[in-house]
Amino acid sequence: MEEALTPKRFLNKILAGTATGIIVGLIPNAVLSVILGAFGDNSFAVTWTQATELFQIATPAVIGFLIGLQFNLNPMRMSVVGVAALIGSGSIQFNDEAGAFIGAGTGDIINTMITAAIAVGLILLIGDKFGSVEIIGTPIVVGTGASLIGLYLYPYITAISAAIGTAINTFTTLQPVLMSILISCSFALLIISPISTIAIGLAIQLDGVAAGAAAMGVGATTIVLVVNSWRINKSGITIAIALGAMKMMMPNLFRKPVILVPCFFTAIVAALPVAFLGITGTPASAGFGLVGLVGPFAAIDGGQAPLMALICWIVIPAAAAIVSQYACEKVLNLYKRQEVFEFLG
Repeated sequence: MEEALTPKRFLNKILAGTATGIIVGLIPNAVLSVILGAFGDNSFAVTWTQATELFQIATPAVIGFLIGLQFNLNPMRMSVVGVAALIGSGSIQFNDEAGAFIGAGTGDIINTMITAAIAVGLILLIGDKFGSVEIIGTPIVVGTGASLIGLYLYPYITAISAAIGTAINTFTTLQPVLMSILISCSFALLIISPISTIAIGLAIQLDGVAAGAAAMGVGATTIVLVVNSWRINKSGITIAIALGAMKMMMPNLFRKPVILVPCFFTAIVAALPVAFLGITGTPASAGFGLVGLVGPFAAIDGGQAPLMALICWIVIPAAAAIVSQYACEKVLNLYKRQEVFEFLG
């Protein structure tokens, strides 16, 4: 007998579908962008790069489809949820000057989730009431209806995301060490939340040491997740996290918030070199961390020596992650890795 769909189970299904969808949608561009970029203006490499970027823009549709799968919807209903999520995400927007729709990254993940949740809710509410005309009624009522609500919500949801970013940016008015720690910890949290660190970094134009601290926080969490995922999850999951799919651990964050303890510890340790050595970044690199080595390369472009970048971005966070893993699990007995870091998607 199937369990009752409680609000908690509904949310967990939304989070699980989102986590898996992010892996599928973001990994190709995260992995191939650096490799293909080495080929310069080669036409084949440029075309392939464009394909990965378009694939990334379609991430909200993938998320919506996989959310539908979590609710065991049939293919037609899943497709409706996927398209509604794509529209509500804002990843494709109409540009008045160009007079055409233009891709705008992956859109707002929170609004993607909300729109998909609305679409699923409408489908569950309507059930089989459309009867033989479901193939007409569902796309019109649910598809465009949820999309419309998503479009109206989009400015408000993105404003909330921007407000969070502004709050983080105020940390830059503090003294460098504390500022670096606060920003690093903030982005360490955001990277496994529904909020886009890339969007936040660009929205508030983090720059200099602030951007370096943000990228370091993202990188620190990546390393923590890799260290703790090793031997707990399938190798493909660990590799996906290492390549940039940290948000696949969102369900773990919501179910086991204690996951933040090693993330924050590592982010604090990793932030210290940022403050003392003046490690910098750009608005574009702030939300990437180690993905595509964007953070380290931005730091090197800002004047950091390659060897020192290796030590600061890999060696120090890895050491801190290993220490935090041992302390949390063996010394403080806060959790067992299997319970906290096992992939829940």
